[in-house]
Amino acid sequence: MTFGLFAPTIACASDEVEGVTAVASRVSSDYVRAKLPDGSFQAESYAFGEGGKWGGNLADATIDELHFMDVAKVIAVPLAGQNYTPSKDPKATKLLIMLYWGMTNAPEHASESAAYQRLYDISNAMKGPRSPGRSDSSGKPSFASSSAMEAALQMVKLENLQRDRVNKQNADMLGYDSWWEATNHFKNVGFGLDFERQDMINEFEQNRYFVVLMAYDFQLMWKQKRHKLLWETRFSIDEHHNAFDKALPAMANYASKYFGQDSEGLLRTRVPEGRVDVGDLRSLGEIDAPQK
Repeated sequence: MTFGLFAPTIACASDEVEGVTAVASRVSSDYVRAKLPDGSFQAESYAFGEGGKWGGNLADATIDELHFMDVAKVIAVPLAGQNYTPSKDPKATKLLIMLYWGMTNAPEHASESAAYQRLYDISNAMKGPRSPGRSDSSGKPSFASSSAMEAALQMVKLENLQRDRVNKQNADMLGYDSWWEATNHFKNVGFGLDFERQDMINEFEQNRYFVVLMAYDFQLMWKQKRHKLLWETRFSIDEHHNAFDKALPAMANYASKYFGQDSEGLLRTRVPEGRVDVGDLRSLGEIDAPQK
């Protein structure tokens, strides 16, 4: 599989966002950015690789109508702010930055599912006035009603397992995996001690726009066809009350301070209005794509 390489130039846009923006960034142990005497980072050249649009089961013109170049030219400006410079010469290019974007498929809220609703209905029926098939002469639930309750509980259990799988997938995609693991021991505690994990679950169980940048050693890939990941940054914002095309500049600008840097876990904040300069992209040719 091959993909195009692109380098940007500059223009202008301004957008505002609402809600929690999250960012998580990791760096390879052998990737260290050199600094200049004034403390700023030494420039590093890069080319974009098209990773593609991922996920999303809802029609959303604010993201569906955007193409790779539309997203890449927005990301290029905060990259420039961290002294990552676009390269037009493959021989002089240090990084291949694979760009992925999309929207998560949030699982159905537990309380709204068919399985939970059936369990609720059966539970209420068993608490109601005695009737044939509901309880025996002693007032205990009948075999039929107990079986129905057991079946409903099993359906809820299976549904919860599926929800956990989807939430874990979203955690990995969005960079919430460190938070997922850190709060895992609260999962079955109850008594209000799992509020931190529930905050995370509440964010997962709504759709989130996201961008993933994965920076590879360009020269190693170009010359030896080897894929060496040097750093990755994942950032996202809740889809509710936002539009991807308007939220992208602000959340990318917030995340940019962690491009090529370790965020030491997940960081979450409410990002104010953002402004970026964007422009056209020029093709640098094609190269074999790494796997995400």
